[in-house]
Amino acid sequence: MHSPVEADACVEELRAALAAHGITLPSLGLDLPAFASRCPTRPLIALGNCNLLTAEALTAALRRGVA
Repeated sequence: MHSPVEADACVEELRAALAAHGITLPSLGLDLPAFASRCPTRPLIALGNCNLLTAEALTAALRRGVA
């Protein structure tokens, strides 16, 4: 079971990891309707929308991580 505090900490860790690569996802956050669902033990993280430059930077960072 994941608490809202754990889910929020995960979002902040992801935000920091992305920032280390110069990437900002403005809409990154918790999917609040997921907490109102019948199964709030599996919170969702909304990555949100991003522009093409951010998507390219994210792709490049992921590829560097695999290499």
